[in-house]
Amino acid sequence: MFNLKNIVRKNILELKPYSSARDEYTGDASIFLDANENPYGELNRYPDPQQKELKQLLGKVKNIAPEKIFIGNGSDEVIDLAYRIFCNPGEDKAITFSPTYGMYDVSAAINNIELIKIPLTTNFQIDLPSTMEYLKDNKVKLIFICSPNNPTGNSIDNEATQFILKNFDGIVIIDEAYIDFSPQKSWISEIENYPNLIVSQTFSKAWGLAAARVGIAFMNNDILQLYNKVKPPYNVSELNQQAAINALSDVENFEKNKQILLTEKEKLKTALLEIEQVVKVYPSDANFLLVEVTNANQLYADLVNQKIITRNRNSVINNCIRITVGTPEENKNLITSLR
Repeated sequence: MFNLKNIVRKNILELKPYSSARDEYTGDASIFLDANENPYGELNRYPDPQQKELKQLLGKVKNIAPEKIFIGNGSDEVIDLAYRIFCNPGEDKAITFSPTYGMYDVSAAINNIELIKIPLTTNFQIDLPSTMEYLKDNKVKLIFICSPNNPTGNSIDNEATQFILKNFDGIVIIDEAYIDFSPQKSWISEIENYPNLIVSQTFSKAWGLAAARVGIAFMNNDILQLYNKVKPPYNVSELNQQAAINALSDVENFEKNKQILLTEKEKLKTALLEIEQVVKVYPSDANFLLVEVTNANQLYADLVNQKIITRNRNSVINNCIRITVGTPEENKNLITSLR
C-alpha cells in the first residue's frame, strides 16, 4: 500500500524550508522594506513565490483547485525535484520506458539515481510483463510515463498506466507535455483517486511559451507541500509568470493556433507519405511526427544544408527523424525541399 512518508528521503522530511520575505507577509501594503530590494526600477521586486494569480487562472482553465498546482522552472524542474524528494542518491532507482524524453535519464544521472529503462513494445506501448518484476522492488521510487510519448508521438494505453498506478507503491509521474494536442483525456481528473500520481504539463508546447520556461504539475496537497519545501523560493520569474497569465487570458487564440497545428499535422502526414524516401509516418497525438526514412542521417544532413532543421532520432529509433509541425509556409517549404 502506498505510504508517502515511506518513500520520501529522510532529510527531506526533516528539512526546514527557506522562508522568503514574500512568504512571511500577506495582505496589502504600499511600502516594502522587508526583502533588501532596490526601491528603484521596474523589475526591482521579487516575484510571488507561490504564483497565486497564475494558479488561480490555470485552475479555472484546467478545472482543478489551485491548491493542487505546482509551477516550476520548466517541466525539467518538476522532474529534478522528484528525484531530490523521493530518491536517495546511490541507493534508489527509477523507471522509464524507452525510447522517451531524455531529461529523465539526464536528471537521474545528475542525482546519482539508477535508471531502469524498459523497452516499449514494437507499437510503442508499455510491456507490462517486463515491468511487473520491478513494481515490488522497494528501491524503485519513481516511474515516468510520457504520454503522448516523445519521440514516438503516441499515447500510452490507459489500462497499462492504471495497472501501474494500482500496483506500484512509489510515485508515478505522467508527463503530459503534449496533452493539449491529444484527443485523449488528461490524467488530472484521477489525482483524487491515486495518491501516488503526479501529472506534469507545460506552457512550452501548445501555449507557445517555450522561451518563458513555465512548467506545471498537478498533485495532491501532501506531495505539493514537499515540492514547495524543496523548490527555490523564487523559482519562476515575474516576467515568466506574467507571460503565462497573458496566455491563459486569451484561450480563444490558444484554441485557434492549436487547431491550425492539428490541421497542418494531417496535411503534413499526407504529403510526407508521397515522398519517395519516406517509409512510414507513425501515428501521433502530439505536435510532431516520427518519420521512418530510407537513410535518416543523409536526409537530416540534406535538410540542414537547405537550412531546415529536423531532429535526427536515428540513434534511438532506426532511420527515424522527428518533424515538428510548423506554420503552413514552413511545412510547405519542408515538403518542397524533400521532393
